[in-house]
Amino acid sequence: MAASSSPPLYAKYLRLTREALDRVRSAPPARSFLAGASDDFLGMARAYLADAEHFAAGGDLDRALAAASYAHGWLDAGVRLGLLDGGDDDQRFTLFR
Repeated sequence: MAASSSPPLYAKYLRLTREALDRVRSAPPARSFLAGASDDFLGMARAYLADAEHFAAGGDLDRALAAASYAHGWLDAGVRLGLLDGGDDDQRFTLFR
């Protein structure tokens, strides 16, 4: 069986999640109730991404992939709910219409 030339799955999702986190912005007005929810979603995404990077550095690649997936899930849900603005980026977020 030939070796794959693409990056390992955990590395792909770490990169994708970093890019998504760099792209999103809080969508609600700063003094609205929903601004707190937006901050919570961003905080959870950052925490899970930090966990993913920690697991990857320690060689625990299954947990790294799982944590990166959770981080991206928080971002994707935030964009989908309108708490976060991901632009019109349908490559990193699940957009609909």
